[in-house]
Amino acid sequence: MNVIETSGLTRRFGKMTAVDRVDLAVPRGSVYGFLGANGAGKTTTIRLLLGLLRPHAGTISVLDLRRIGSLVETPSHYPHLTGRENLEVVRRLQGTHPRRIPAVLSRMELARDADRPVRQYSLGMRQRLGLAMALLGEPELLILDEPTNGLDPAGIQDIRELVRRLPGEDGITVFLSSHLLHEVEQIATRIGILRAGSLIFQGTPDELHSRLQPVVTLEVERPEEAARVLAADGWAAQPAAPGRLRVAAQDGAEAARINARLVAAGFAVSHLALERLSLEDIFLSLTHSQEIPHAVPVASPAL
Repeated sequence: MNVIETSGLTRRFGKMTAVDRVDLAVPRGSVYGFLGANGAGKTTTIRLLLGLLRPHAGTISVLDLRRIGSLVETPSHYPHLTGRENLEVVRRLQGTHPRRIPAVLSRMELARDADRPVRQYSLGMRQRLGLAMALLGEPELLILDEPTNGLDPAGIQDIRELVRRLPGEDGITVFLSSHLLHEVEQIATRIGILRAGSLIFQGTPDELHSRLQPVVTLEVERPEEAARVLAADGWAAQPAAPGRLRVAAQDGAEAARINARLVAAGFAVSHLALERLSLEDIFLSLTHSQEIPHAVPVASPAL
């Protein structure tokens, strides 16, 4: 069952289309990483999901807002009040039970600092307080927009670990936007990638990784002739650096067969390596250009 579904979701600002026919499907119990470069339309999509903007076209199916917690952009606090007092202000506005305050303070690891003024909090602590506010109403869905912006590596790790535990320990589905893949790839069970307002990928991290095959990079004499020999056997070879070819291959065994075929045909192969694109490379290739980036070496079969 999906907690968020959109069909043809579209939003324009003047002549610019910020969200272009987006079809989201966010399964219950998932951590959905909503990825895209800055300006891709992520925040506009989130505002549409929360009812803060109206779409120009398309449909949205999402939980009742009373069952959604959200943290969009920088959380707002009263710096002269303590963390506990800030939560009390929100609790009264929401009408939730007082027992929720110690519960969310503990969940966000802020119990020890609950009675300190927020002006004394680090940026990471303020972000965790914002998450505590979002969790006060015991939401079934938590929507987070760039929650690690501006945090140091320790703060990023804290937020990442807290988010990772929410589906399993609290039964909360998390929809998390970011422009940095490495911040979410360790915790996301589903990924959607937005480019210029269009959803260009949606699936699991493994499905994203499988979109591009490993390649064999080889250095060989007479590369143009070698490419014709490989093409005759069904391997499409592309020129790389001078004297080098790149050939799509499934695994190390196929790389070895390519090498054996060239040697048998009388070509001297001086370098051969099986290379695989990292998830970050694939993400960057999808969001910034149509070109396949250079791969990362993972193995070099013996010649």
